Amino acid sequence: MQRLKKLLLLLKDSCRDNSFLIAIEQVEGIVSKILSLVMIAVILVAMFDLIIVLSKQLLIEPVGFFNESLFEIFGLFLNVLIALEILENITAYLRKHVVQVELVIVTSLIAVARKIIILNLEKTEGIEIIGLALAILSLSISYWLIRRTAPRNNH
Repeated sequence: MQRLKKLLLLLKDSCRDNSFLIAIEQVEGIVSKILSLVMIAVILVAMFDLIIVLSKQLLIEPVGFFNESLFEIFGLFLNVLIALEILENITAYLRKHVVQVELVIVTSLIAVARKIIILNLEKTEGIEIIGLALAILSLSISYWLIRRTAPRNNH
């Protein structure tokens, strides 16, 4: 019975606001670190994929000419860049414990730009192009507003 009382007191203490917030921060830190490791693995796999595609394109007949669409290769490059930006978002969160909206918007702009670069206009309907245009416009306005209102660092 004494052990049960001690356990209940320990549980009660751990549910106090300060203790609970500390536990939440620890869980956030662990999750962020795991996400960082997973994102590093994704980046390495994307780089490997890019190297394989480039090697095949450069070594297959005719030598030196890209048989597949150059846009596919650009898409692979941008995949790596997007993954690096996401890793930057995670590490920025680990450093400051805040989601940096500017980084998220830049990452989103790169992702939409990637979609536009690899877009096959023959298979794309007008509504999709309008949607992409609206996404670029809104993200650009958001980025401009954040840059305009954000305090400047004088480093």
